Amino acid sequence: MQPRVTAILVAANGADHLDRTLDALAAQTRHPENLVVVDLGSTDGSTTDLSFGGSAELLRLPAGRPFGEAVARGEREAPPAVADEPVDEWLWLLGHDNAPAPTALADLLSAVEIAPSVVVAGPKLVDVDDPSRLRAFGESMTRFGRSIVLVQDELDQGQHDRNTDVMAVAAGGMLVRRSVWNELGGFDPALPNVDAALDFCVRVRLAGHRVAVVPEARVTSAGPIEEFGRKRVSEGRRVRMHRQAQLHRRMTYASAGVLWIHWLTLVPFAIGRAIGHLVAKHPAAVGAELAAAFSVAFGGGTGRSRRVLARGKKLGWAAVEPLRVSWRRVHERRTTSRDVELARVEDAPIARASFLGDGGIWVVLAAAVLSVVTLYPLLGSPALTGGGLLPLSTDVARLWQNVGYGWHSIGTGFTGPSDPFAAVVAVLGSITFWSPSTSVVLVMLVAFPLAALGAWFAVRKLTTRTWVPVIGAALYTIAPTLVGAVTSGHLGAVIAHVLLPWLFLAVLEAHRSWAWASGASLLFAVIAASAPSLLPVLLLGWLVSLAVGWRRAHRRVFIPVPAAVLFLPLVLAQVARGNVLAVFADPGVPSATRAPSAFQLAIGQPVPDWSGWLPTTSGLALAAWILPVLMAVLALPVAVAAIGAMLGHRWAVAGATLLIALAGFATAFAATHVTVTGVGSTTTIIWPGSGLSVYWFGIVAAACIGIDVLPRIAPVAGLVTTVVAAVTVAPAFGAFYLGNAVIQPTSGRVLSAYVNAEAQANPDVGTLVVDPQDDGSLAVSLERGQGSTLDDQTTLDSTALTLSRSGAQLATLAGNLASRSGYDPEPALRQLGVSFVLLDDALDGSSAQAVHDRAAGAIGQNALFTSIGETTSGQLFHYEGDVDRPSTGSAGAQATHVLYLVVLGVVFGAAALLAVPTAPRRRRATSNVIEAEEPATTFDEERDE
Repeated sequence: MQPRVTAILVAANGADHLDRTLDALAAQTRHPENLVVVDLGSTDGSTTDLSFGGSAELLRLPAGRPFGEAVARGEREAPPAVADEPVDEWLWLLGHDNAPAPTALADLLSAVEIAPSVVVAGPKLVDVDDPSRLRAFGESMTRFGRSIVLVQDELDQGQHDRNTDVMAVAAGGMLVRRSVWNELGGFDPALPNVDAALDFCVRVRLAGHRVAVVPEARVTSAGPIEEFGRKRVSEGRRVRMHRQAQLHRRMTYASAGVLWIHWLTLVPFAIGRAIGHLVAKHPAAVGAELAAAFSVAFGGGTGRSRRVLARGKKLGWAAVEPLRVSWRRVHERRTTSRDVELARVEDAPIARASFLGDGGIWVVLAAAVLSVVTLYPLLGSPALTGGGLLPLSTDVARLWQNVGYGWHSIGTGFTGPSDPFAAVVAVLGSITFWSPSTSVVLVMLVAFPLAALGAWFAVRKLTTRTWVPVIGAALYTIAPTLVGAVTSGHLGAVIAHVLLPWLFLAVLEAHRSWAWASGASLLFAVIAASAPSLLPVLLLGWLVSLAVGWRRAHRRVFIPVPAAVLFLPLVLAQVARGNVLAVFADPGVPSATRAPSAFQLAIGQPVPDWSGWLPTTSGLALAAWILPVLMAVLALPVAVAAIGAMLGHRWAVAGATLLIALAGFATAFAATHVTVTGVGSTTTIIWPGSGLSVYWFGIVAAACIGIDVLPRIAPVAGLVTTVVAAVTVAPAFGAFYLGNAVIQPTSGRVLSAYVNAEAQANPDVGTLVVDPQDDGSLAVSLERGQGSTLDDQTTLDSTALTLSRSGAQLATLAGNLASRSGYDPEPALRQLGVSFVLLDDALDGSSAQAVHDRAAGAIGQNALFTSIGETTSGQLFHYEGDVDRPSTGSAGAQATHVLYLVVLGVVFGAAALLAVPTAPRRRRATSNVIEAEEPATTFDEERDE
């Protein structure tokens, strides 16, 4: 007798497809006997006007119910099978987007009639808009249970029509014998989104039946099952659906003896795979991987699935083993997919200039030579001092102890957050762990070539002529801000200047990959930590990049996250003190900076000495009047080229770079009006050179665009611009030879050898350093051990608005020691742990000399002190009495310090893993064909049954 078919059509907001699917059902050459339409809470009006009678009915279920539950409900509501008639009952499962071809049902029934062992048959799923392209044609899984669509996204030329015996078919268009459906319990409720059809077909196979595809039957599909009823599925959700389904099936199919091993390894393996996703630049899968593992491990549902499987299982796993996808086939698919992706990348526009062939390597080598000549006295030096520099701690562990929230021994000591720059210093010192201070010397020596390298690549991105990046690299390398920061010891400003072009490149390319976006986040954090005054302009640039590239902004959104983790403790501490602007204070040793005028800032001068020209020409009477005019004339070529870029056809790009320059100038100008850092008896401005680095980068980029669009005179204009700019900063490059350099090489020792020897036995020994000032006051500091180091410095101390109780006690002690009084210093010396007093030298004839002589006489005549004598730093006195051991912070502060380091490690470790370049990631959807290892069985074998 003719088989009876009940079509179950599931609709979920399918207004775009449902009418076509219903029309296609009505046009079938072989009509189903019954139709059940199950609406899953559609809100688009697609099922509002539907009404059926006779053998068709409409059911409504709440939104969000899975496809399998809707089919099960539709099967229960369908007319029951006739018990006294030997008629095959079949269920035809369709989604609202599964419009069948007119002969689809007839072809499916013909296939199962000639092969009685086939109880599940599936059609070809073709694209809704292009029926000649295959969406899916059979499913299988790997040895470890990962589901794979055998044929996907291919042009249908009949090349797969002979492979009819498969492990599974998709749910859309599936024809299944009703008795088998009920016997096996239908789709697994624990697989609501994906792999439900695969799991059901596996159970069909294990029950002794067959599953086949029918090439003649064709049904449309608008997308994979996980997108059914959804407007959009995020990448993270998609990964979680597939991974959770795979893990659930693994737990369901595992034998009882190894089930506990699978359960114990779910979460550890998920953590390892999450790290792998980070390395592979797939961060959206990290949370999905962990969520899937926890859901399967602790969410339940496995027990029921195992019982259902055991109840219907009649054959062993050998029945499905030949239909699995072998590792060889999986490897072939991955290789082919990778080759396609690489070909796509290689077809991208090639770079306009070659680094090796178009002068890039030569400008970097020239910058290296310039660095050696300029900084020749630093070669071979283990450490630097002067300006904003001090040697680093000799122990790497000590470097990391000064990172984050904890006890800081600078001054009288306090508990609080460190500067974000402490983390940068710790990383640098860890690179040269055998001599941490050497890393600072290396940064200064490689600053010029690295700045040239970054600028070359940045300018190449903006220009078309092959030689223009050389001009840009040269101009950026000889920037007054860079040479001024190097010779004056502003380490953070040097690092910021070197990394700015790389940050510009990374932000531009961040939309392309997570590697670029993560690299941008690391660069953003390092630049902000090194030059906090750039925080406003960095955040502004980030917001602009989000607005301009809003269609692909999901990668750029996370760029400031590492910097936020670095700065949050310091920001909270400064806000609590009511000194918010102190967040922008320069890290490192506080050093006095004279404020340049707005005109000097406009021509790129960070200090008012005109890049060394003022002290060099001090003997000329008219120098002070001629220099401003001369420097303005020398700055004209760069300015004209930058402004002239707006007249060319690339005015939009040039305008963007000029806006960058404007933001940098505003930052530098604001820095000259913010005084938050104390230096001795006065305060100093924020170093404006960091803002001028942004200003100079924007100007150089605009100038290079202007030169790039010029006609034949472009090479001459570029050469003249570079030479004139070099003349502007010539004396600054000769600072060491002219005696104008602030930094000096040092052996790494901060205090005298006598104190260092004492510190070997007592690392907490205290030295009171008294420095006479020109205004008659005393600058006082308390050094521990071998003296303060660069990693000890913190802006919480240098920007303090008031003295702490111990700080006031220290000032009182120093003031009374430096003059004759009836003050008893012993209690303060004991409580503060002071064993030495170092009186710094004063210049002969200066106003501070009288202060120095008075203090030397008072301390020398105090019976509590023994004069050690003159040292390289000043006159040293020793206190013979007992002193208390200084505090090292509470246990809570130490625990907070460790926790903060762990947070830093997780955030920056994840960003670093994502930033590591890898090959293009393989897409899940692929056009490769995967066949079974063994020859497929065809329907012809059963035609005679």
